[in-house]
Amino acid sequence: MQDISQDPTAQLIADLKHAKLLDSVMILLDWDQQVNLPEGSTDWRAKQMEAMAPICHTAATLPRIGQNLDVLDKKGDAATVEEKVLRSRVRRDYDRQVKLPEAFVKEKALLDSQAFHAWTKARQTKNFTRFEPFLEKQLQMVKQRAKLLGATDAYDEALDTHDPGMTAKRVEALFNDLKRELIPLAQKILSSPIKAKQGLIRGIPVPLQMEFLKEVTSALGFDYSHGRVDVSTHPFSTGNRFDSRITTRFEEENPIASLFSSIHETGHSLYEQGLPEEWIGTPLGEAVGMGIHESQSRLWENQVARSRAFWKYWEPRIRAKFSPRLDGVSSEELYLAINGVSQTLIRCDSDEVTYNLHVVLRFEIERRLFSGELKVKDIPAAWSKLSGELLGRIPANDAEGCLQDIHWSNGAFGYFPSYCIGNMIASQLWYAAHKALPGLEEDFAKGEYGRLLGWLRTNIHAKGRRLDTEDLVREVTGEGISPKYLIKYLGERYLPLYVK
Repeated sequence: MQDISQDPTAQLIADLKHAKLLDSVMILLDWDQQVNLPEGSTDWRAKQMEAMAPICHTAATLPRIGQNLDVLDKKGDAATVEEKVLRSRVRRDYDRQVKLPEAFVKEKALLDSQAFHAWTKARQTKNFTRFEPFLEKQLQMVKQRAKLLGATDAYDEALDTHDPGMTAKRVEALFNDLKRELIPLAQKILSSPIKAKQGLIRGIPVPLQMEFLKEVTSALGFDYSHGRVDVSTHPFSTGNRFDSRITTRFEEENPIASLFSSIHETGHSLYEQGLPEEWIGTPLGEAVGMGIHESQSRLWENQVARSRAFWKYWEPRIRAKFSPRLDGVSSEELYLAINGVSQTLIRCDSDEVTYNLHVVLRFEIERRLFSGELKVKDIPAAWSKLSGELLGRIPANDAEGCLQDIHWSNGAFGYFPSYCIGNMIASQLWYAAHKALPGLEEDFAKGEYGRLLGWLRTNIHAKGRRLDTEDLVREVTGEGISPKYLIKYLGERYLPLYVK
């Protein structure tokens, strides 16, 4: 057995992997509380997570990690490419972690669990005031974290946490450019007399839906020998290439929704399952950030799974599986329903055309919260106002508005912009992949996705966290993040359907 104690790089990697192993236990505890946890066990789970948090924090801030980073620093240009990535990425992570006191880490873990269950109950009762004190505390803790880290702008720090290198100024510029063309495009499509028929597929038992979505996600490449799909209040994915968990939610009257949420989460898991196995637990085997992560999920969910080529292969199978529910429904009616565009209040249920406006709404709310312009207690009213302006509809209750998403319950401010940024990146990758892989959609028509997945594995997954979000996009596509490709894609996909 190799004596790694004499090799600073090997010892550093071993310590990082041990810390990640412990962190995966916390992730599993969180997965379980969203999927399986009995209602009466919530307080006990909060205590479990509070107890585990300092153990994970201690492992991630081990003094030996800092010492071995110092050794790597001294190597200078003599360091290998991998060592240079490790010392820059780990140094950033380590220096941030050691600035967080153990008491803060424990308090945050306890709050995350308590706030999740408070959000769940508030959402069920459609009453924001039940969640308000927990959200207020999360906002305070995120600001406190930024102060502990020495950040000059708390919201920029939150954005950078999810998308390395991203700032509010950059997000605002991207969103302003996007809105300039997206809003008139959406209005043009929404005002079309052509409408997708609602409720074409109804009354599909959940077991049948589960069978079909497993067939589809397996074909896309999800490895069920190292993964599983379950049910949760809010669909999500978590884990790593060794143990990947995805969740969805089912409606017998709307089986298409569960299918697409599953494909979305599969995209996330394909990314995790494609990261370099030998480097898992280190920045060389980690995802870049949530913008890139969302680009993977959205690309599979939208560009691939809403294409005509995709349904050329899967339409006969869904008809056979859900027979006779689709009898009398033409192929064009089915395809239009899959690409239906309408004004909806719920982000997760929205279509590609209007989806990004839901994200813009959340970005505006978060910016105002962090600037002090908006108080937590006033979020419902501000949400309703922005919803009317951007989405053309006002929520009837808090569950349709500010309580619909789980993210704020664990203090994930700065996450929402990743969805829209991910859509932009997904479109850029879509055109880059088509250029690199002629005849790509012919593959989809035959139910084959290996070439696309292989291209993503080579150009995105294999890179780990070597580059920041925009630098990776530039390396793969030849330019920085741009909304023009998303506008181009939406126009090509939806205008032929709705504007004749």
